[in-house]
Amino acid sequence: RQFPGCGNIVTFSQFLFIAVEGFIFEANFGRKKPAIPIRYYCIMVAMFFTVSVVNNYALNLNIAMPLHMIFRSGSLIASMVLGVIILKKRYSLSKYTSIALVSLGIFTCTFMSAKQVASDSGLHEEDGLQVFLWWLLGIAALTFALLMSARMGIFQEMLYKQFGKHSKEALFYNHALPLPGFLLLAPNIYHHAVLFSQSEPFQVPGIGLTLPIMWFYLFMNVITQYVCIRAVFLLTTECTSLTVTLVVTLRKFVSLIFSILYFQNPFTVWHWLGTAFVFVGTLMYTEVWNSLGPFLTRCRKRLKEE
Repeated sequence: RQFPGCGNIVTFSQFLFIAVEGFIFEANFGRKKPAIPIRYYCIMVAMFFTVSVVNNYALNLNIAMPLHMIFRSGSLIASMVLGVIILKKRYSLSKYTSIALVSLGIFTCTFMSAKQVASDSGLHEEDGLQVFLWWLLGIAALTFALLMSARMGIFQEMLYKQFGKHSKEALFYNHALPLPGFLLLAPNIYHHAVLFSQSEPFQVPGIGLTLPIMWFYLFMNVITQYVCIRAVFLLTTECTSLTVTLVVTLRKFVSLIFSILYFQNPFTVWHWLGTAFVFVGTLMYTEVWNSLGPFLTRCRKRLKEE
């Protein structure tokens, strides 16, 4: 929040850390040949890099973090639409109902945020219009990133069907290959590195090491991001896709609530209603209700037997 344009240095740090870890433990210092040809990873990486940068840049276009997170929760919509168009898939009525709920939730939150931006009393009419236009550009950027992310998922699904599942390898190459692209963002990254170095000093508890507090925040962000991605990878190897989707959905929802409370972002009753639509719609899409029914039935039988 102190440095709203620091998304590039955060993303670069995350990519660099995961790439170095993957180069050592997955690629075996470059000696292990990838199972999927590099040219396919290059296409995937171009999409992945674009999505990451556009999502971060949207925060500079008057997009509040809660709205940013809610909008990205609409990935189910984008995946379904592109699945119908590209893969010719067909879905059940419950799937379409869930998509309608998610769409309604995103529209509600987007509309209410638009009213907040437009009614900013601290701005002149001309400035207010300019801010609102930048906000519309931010919404367009989020929409583009949402569709691009869904297209990347479909492309990755097609690769896995052709070459087999290699999630850890894909994780490494998706973070290693884009690193040269950050040269285009080098001035911005360097600028924020200087700003981070000028932040107030902070003594790390238990170690006694003193460093600028923003570097400490960045370090913690990179570590938690790494743990999150590794956890999702472990889930994909140990659990069903339903469980993975449900866990990721709950993580997004908890992150949203934490962002609202910690950063004290304006969040009205309408925002809560929209969030509820997104959350319930996502759960309907994952068909968690159908899984809970048999589970509760088994629990009742066990209680009766005892």
